[in-house]
Amino acid sequence: MAKNLVIVESPAKAKTINKFLGKNFMVTSSMGHIIDLPKSKLGIDVENDFKPEYVVIADRKKNLSALKKEAKGKEAIYLAADPDREGEAISWHIGNALADPKKKFYRVSFDEITKDAVVNAFKHPRDINMSLVNAQQARRILDRLVGYTISPILWKKVARGLSAGRVQSVAVRLIVEREDQIRAFNPDEYWEIAAELKRKADTEKDKFTAKLALYKDKKIEVKTKAEADDIEGNLKDTPFIVGEIKEGKKKRSAYPPFTTSKLQQEAFNKLRFSGARTMHIAQTLYEGMEIGKEEAVGLITYMRTDSVRISNDARDAAKVYVLEKFGKKYYPDSPNVYKSKKRAQEAHESIRPTLPLREPDSIKDVLSPDQLKLYTLIWNRFISSQMSQAVYSQTTVDIKCGDYIFKAGAMKVVFDGYTAVYEVEESKEGDGDKDKDKLPELSVDEPLDLMGLLPSQHFTKPPPRYSDASLVKALEELGIGRPSTYAPIIQTVTARDYVGRESGYFKPTELGTIVTGLLLEHFPKILDVEFTARMEDELDGIEEGEADWQIVLKAFYSPFIHSADQAKLNMKDVKKEVVATDQICGLCGKPMIIKWGRRGKFLSCSDFPTCKNAKSITSGVKCPTGCGGELVARRSKRGPFYGCTNYPKCIYVARKLPEKENPV
Repeated sequence: MAKNLVIVESPAKAKTINKFLGKNFMVTSSMGHIIDLPKSKLGIDVENDFKPEYVVIADRKKNLSALKKEAKGKEAIYLAADPDREGEAISWHIGNALADPKKKFYRVSFDEITKDAVVNAFKHPRDINMSLVNAQQARRILDRLVGYTISPILWKKVARGLSAGRVQSVAVRLIVEREDQIRAFNPDEYWEIAAELKRKADTEKDKFTAKLALYKDKKIEVKTKAEADDIEGNLKDTPFIVGEIKEGKKKRSAYPPFTTSKLQQEAFNKLRFSGARTMHIAQTLYEGMEIGKEEAVGLITYMRTDSVRISNDARDAAKVYVLEKFGKKYYPDSPNVYKSKKRAQEAHESIRPTLPLREPDSIKDVLSPDQLKLYTLIWNRFISSQMSQAVYSQTTVDIKCGDYIFKAGAMKVVFDGYTAVYEVEESKEGDGDKDKDKLPELSVDEPLDLMGLLPSQHFTKPPPRYSDASLVKALEELGIGRPSTYAPIIQTVTARDYVGRESGYFKPTELGTIVTGLLLEHFPKILDVEFTARMEDELDGIEEGEADWQIVLKAFYSPFIHSADQAKLNMKDVKKEVVATDQICGLCGKPMIIKWGRRGKFLSCSDFPTCKNAKSITSGVKCPTGCGGELVARRSKRGPFYGCTNYPKCIYVARKLPEKENPV
């Protein structure tokens, strides 16, 4: 019988670790958090230093009973949850629940689930890190105070079932304000003028393009067609002559291995994976799987990290791979070292393959298509991070036409370096990693033939809506949230129907816009980006032992609860703002009115509560099945969709409204 019990969060992780430890260890899982604040009430004694009232989660009672049973007769309990705040808190709660003076309790943590890492962790167990636990407690209590205080106000003033969150509401604000910018944007007209040119001796197929850039050595802006026409007239009879030619080299360094936010951004840009999908797949790669005849092993390091550090062993393995696969010139004179941002947890590593020599193709048969795509992305990024710079030759040519200067440029890859393995998606929108705009061999004062002028009209564009990638990037740059929170934030704001997706980009719903406006008016600090970022820094300070969690909570709570008291009295009552319609109730004949509910607007009988007839507001688009119904916006756990008003007789559903037929 095993003498020791090891407790992790998930069965998959338990299965992998079980194969690394000897017969003296029994490995089991808690299925995540077992103990938390109660759902039915605030669960925080604000008058007693914010003492939390922890309870066993209802559907986890069986799990705790099983753990207690498995702990009987064991000499030691090893708490092996994930290496972050949540994992530390899970371990602390379980340790308290299983407390027994006859047993020894140890905390073990590892950034990768490989035999060496796990065995080494068990050789160096430690105590629970209470700074990590307190940071998690503080975040949990802060979020509970905000959610359980503001949400009931929204239920009373707007609709039942709404919620507010300390971080989620700020994310919605960003999306709402971006939409406001888009609506308020007035496009400005501008024109570009390009010249198609060739050398006198060349054929037409050797032509190249130059763009108008300067007039009398000053940047030129062409705003109207009339201006473009005038310039075009001035240019037609004026010779084009090669002016200054500049040649040089440009070097681009490899990008660091992934942090959580950068992984989510690139997975969206390259694979079109949402943040939640990326993190779910990464979790399976981290927890491990059987690779051929090998024992189960984790394929990547822990996927919630803001560090770009890598271990010496991983760096050495990458060096071996690069030298063998590509040769000496592809490895830098000294290893690439990257600097993490302020307060990054340097004890953790970046996200990298646990075994750099395990190429994606070697395990493609045991991975799902999505797992293979994400593993390949992580593997390529890591290997490339240890490779030499890419080198480009750049040529810029000024072409004179009277007082006008046109510019043409070309870029050519001299040495591909790290781009032999990996190209960053966003770089393709800049000056690029590939050959661009080839130019013929030109010489100064050489006359050129004009093949044609190409004036083109353009309009300035509004800022784009946020995507999964750009929202995560904004949250990280603004200091809102942390690696473990980016994906849940996005999931929450879409699930609450505050934000919808349109062609993969976030657009606020009318409900999200209204709630954001109310919160901005009555809880400006909660929705203030800088204030939220400072709170994240306070939580980091608690984690590092620099701040007391109860003092942080006290400083937050007093002004917050004052705002809440004022909001209860003064917040606009949206529920009472009804809009008359020309529709008649089909049950009692009274007029129907538009009211607000947790899912947004709906039609209600004006004689409510005497008559409780209510129905959804349709899109006005007829159901394509010809059943006579109309399509109405609905929501499910999978997101928004359109269904027929004749449901369940008609079960037509679609993610988008069908396009209306063109009139004959």
